[in-house]
Amino acid sequence: MADPKDMWQCQTANCGYIFNPDKGDRKGKVPPGVRFEDLPDDGKCPVCGAGKHLFKNLA
Repeated sequence: MADPKDMWQCQTANCGYIFNPDKGDRKGKVPPGVRFEDLPDDGKCPVCGAGKHLFKNLA
């Protein structure tokens, strides 16, 4: 499993989705191994649609 410093959580009130680079994101077509920092700036949460700026690092 990825280190918490590499994982990011959506901070919207009803979501809490955690981006794990070891798993990637099938819905967003992000393959495993892609770092959060390397996602496009206009990337969205696959669960609630929140922008990348609403994610917080778990570390």
